Amino acid sequence: MSNDNEILLDKGKQNDPKLKAVRKEGEPTPAFKGASWAALLVGVTAYLIGLYNATMQLNEKGYYFAVLVFGLYSAVSLQKAVRDKDEGIPVTNIYYGISWFALIVSISLMVIGLYNAGSIDLSEKGFYGMAFVLSLFAAITVQKNIRDAQRARDRD
Repeated sequence: MSNDNEILLDKGKQNDPKLKAVRKEGEPTPAFKGASWAALLVGVTAYLIGLYNATMQLNEKGYYFAVLVFGLYSAVSLQKAVRDKDEGIPVTNIYYGISWFALIVSISLMVIGLYNAGSIDLSEKGFYGMAFVLSLFAAITVQKNIRDAQRARDRD
């Protein structure tokens, strides 16, 4: 009986002319691209909503906003420099070093700022830290996906 059902299912698959999107070699899947963009949007949006609703002074909010922007830029810059070096694209040692330095400084500024923030609850500090890390990781992943997709297009 189960064999009859399997035969019917197989016939149904043969008559179902669904077009499958063809992905180029090395190109990230649409699901991975979507997950990366979603993680970036969730991380940055949560961080910014947290800042908007925070009871801290405006200069403190500005500090945490600047650290987020600096962190995002430095993470993408470092990812690009590392990838360029790996692919044999010339990268000066000074740019490579500055990229590492900028990312370390941005993470350090976030840690030091949260450690010294007496007006922020511990749970809120954890929230900002996790949203920051999620945003950095997602920015690196989105940039990698963009580069991989471009490389796959250029190959053809």
